[in-house]
Amino acid sequence: MAVAIGSALSTDALRSRAAADPKASIKDAAKQFEALFMQEVMKSMRQATMASGMLDNAGTQLGTEMLDTQFASQMTGLRGGLSDAIARQLERQMGTAATPAATTPRPVSAAAPARVASDFSQTNGKARQLAFLQANQPAALAAEADTGIPAAFMLAQAAHETGWGQREIRLADGNSANNLFGIKAGPGWTGAVAEVTTTEYVNGQAQKSTQRFRAYASAADSFRDYAKLMKSSSRYSQVLASGGSAERFAQGLQAAGYATDPAYADKLGRVINTTLRLQRVAG
Repeated sequence: MAVAIGSALSTDALRSRAAADPKASIKDAAKQFEALFMQEVMKSMRQATMASGMLDNAGTQLGTEMLDTQFASQMTGLRGGLSDAIARQLERQMGTAATPAATTPRPVSAAAPARVASDFSQTNGKARQLAFLQANQPAALAAEADTGIPAAFMLAQAAHETGWGQREIRLADGNSANNLFGIKAGPGWTGAVAEVTTTEYVNGQAQKSTQRFRAYASAADSFRDYAKLMKSSSRYSQVLASGGSAERFAQGLQAAGYATDPAYADKLGRVINTTLRLQRVAG
């Protein structure tokens, strides 16, 4: 996705507006560009998310677009974000960038392109994470009402299991299995199944193996089945009793043998912290 700076606001027009306060005007313009870019990112994320079809109508679509705009606004202007890189480019175009006192030209740092790429990657990654949380929030809240487990904890676990939706379990035809929690298909499972190669830990050593996982019609079904598993199995009594403690929730899952990764609780705890931080930013 390319956003041409010249197509949104000409350099001549920016020079005119910046006559009184160049630095402030450039900063404002950069934030506007970043906001437009973030809205396009959110739009692309939304188009890539399969709609449930149950409650989708013109009203919910409008509400979703307004919420996406709010998310984009919240992510704009953060320190070290994309607007900083845009502001630097605008300053160079307008000739307002600070120059060293010495007459010897200062060499351009070879790390500059890497910094701009890093800014873009971080901003794009945060948009993807927020889109994932937004898309699954209703199902997580329903599961919270059913289990008492905070929705943010379940969202974080789904994010950890799927890499924020980038490493979904897929069926043989390439479609998503909508299994956000990595729940395997045991002997008692009568629904659809996806067979994939995954990493399991045996005696602390990572090994590749083919495993059978449950497949669902929707992500919401995955949350419902996860809630059912937590409530019906005595193994997860510590998880249900974790209350609002992220540490006890993560450790309870590991103690119950939810995953074979010996570092599962620590990894999940970090994703929970990221989820809570993103939710605070989004308001």
